[in-house]
Amino acid sequence: MNIQTLCILVATALVLPSLPVLAQQSGTAAARDALKKQEGDTDQTTLLKQTLNAVDKQYSLIKRGVVQTTYDFSYSYIGQERINADISSGQLTLFNIENDSSHAITNTLSVDYGLLDNLTGSVSLPLVSKYSDNPAFTGTSHSLGDLNLGIRWQPWEARRGQLSTTFTGGVKLPTGRSPFKVDANEGLATGAGVTTFSAGMNVNNIVDPVALFGSINLSYSLAAKGLSQVRGAQILTRVDPGASIGFGLGFAYALSYGISTSVSIQESISMRSKLRFADGRTVKTRTQTAGVLNLGLGYRVSPKTTINITAGIGLTDDSPNFSLGLTMPLSF
Repeated sequence: MNIQTLCILVATALVLPSLPVLAQQSGTAAARDALKKQEGDTDQTTLLKQTLNAVDKQYSLIKRGVVQTTYDFSYSYIGQERINADISSGQLTLFNIENDSSHAITNTLSVDYGLLDNLTGSVSLPLVSKYSDNPAFTGTSHSLGDLNLGIRWQPWEARRGQLSTTFTGGVKLPTGRSPFKVDANEGLATGAGVTTFSAGMNVNNIVDPVALFGSINLSYSLAAKGLSQVRGAQILTRVDPGASIGFGLGFAYALSYGISTSVSIQESISMRSKLRFADGRTVKTRTQTAGVLNLGLGYRVSPKTTINITAGIGLTDDSPNFSLGLTMPLSF
């Protein structure tokens, strides 16, 4: 055996025992690389921002000159039992229990445009379909809803670990079918029937993997004048809606790079409205309080698209019994 052959045998003896260890280390490194976030993946902060946008678009702004289109689908159900009693003559002449139920489906197309990096304008137009089953009318109505124009302004730059504040303003135009002009025996209203102005403030703070958010808003509606709607034995001529205040709070939680959940509570209080009739009589409605518990799930289907599904449960008598919503950004 020569010296060259001896060296080869010694080198082989030294390397062979280490091959399993090297293979294990190589496999471990490959697995570690596979588990790492790859190019194009998102992080939890980005996902939480997308979830906030889906839960409530008031929380996000877009860059100057950018156009963003969003499709929203919502369904709500209201069911109640109402006692119909007539005591106009001083004695009870009519008494029965009526079951009322209504289903509403709304398809909304929204367009946001970045006026500035910290100023976003928006316009949204809903298409409303309603089905009602009650003694006055049973059937379906389809019509445009109320056109909504809005603006969002973020005066201070958002910084990680600090509160981000956005101020909002908007006007809702009565382009839908007015409840003060529609015949209750022939169809259903798809709009509010009045012009409404609103202003509010939204705050959020992202603390991985949780985003906390809250909002408060005020709204005021102009009077509906020149009406001539028959209501029982009276003719309604004017409606002065009361102002309303609303607030909400909740949190979003990133379960992974593609899945997030959210929980929020929203409540609105509407002050008493004043109704005037042709004979000079004036009637005021009661104050209404609507509270809803929302449970949401966000699913990231692509780097630019996160779909959010929300289920709402009514907490007060003035709230829908159940609601379901879907928000999806559209890319062209």
